[in-house]
Amino acid sequence: MISILIADDHRLIRETWTYILNRDSRFKVIGSCSNSEEAVKMSGKKHPNVVLMDINMIPFSGIEATRQIREVSPDTRIIGVTMHSQPAYAKKMMQLGASGYVTKNSSTEEMVNAILEVSLGNKFICEEMQELLAESNDDADDINAAINSLTEREMDVINLIKKGSSSKEISAKLEISIKTVEVHRHNILKKLKLKNAASLIHFMNSSTTLI
Repeated sequence: MISILIADDHRLIRETWTYILNRDSRFKVIGSCSNSEEAVKMSGKKHPNVVLMDINMIPFSGIEATRQIREVSPDTRIIGVTMHSQPAYAKKMMQLGASGYVTKNSSTEEMVNAILEVSLGNKFICEEMQELLAESNDDADDINAAINSLTEREMDVINLIKKGSSSKEISAKLEISIKTVEVHRHNILKKLKLKNAASLIHFMNSSTTLI
């Protein structure tokens, strides 16, 4: 039986996945959590075979959580799960130790296949992401390179901006000064070659540049 930990900030998704997977005799959901810090702690304590890791997490991203989980539980296989389909993030997550990557457009069958494959030590990329990777062009590669240049903390800031958090709220959630938040915002705009906050929001909401 494959033990699974679910890390997602949406309660309905956690409960739905738990219900679906526990109905399959091959799987056992041994825990779930709503933030990345708890996901790392639970992984270090319970050592699940597989973690389903949402990328958009707090207080740090699921990508950073992947790196930390690989340190505290090296045998745990991690599958990145996201609403978005930007190839750069799939690559970044895999580089930091994830074994699989699926989007929330993936079917239940595809999720089950992902869990089975990574449990065997294999890699798994969902069909949607495979197609996007195959269709990537020079412009997309330039965008991906810019996104790849972002630090984990800058990605955390972007995730919170996307959720509508102000600099003051980001400061409190990440436990850093407002000045540091502003520095991160400046660096994000510079790396992505954007002029202002409005262009950053447009960039994040565009169909080809999602986090």
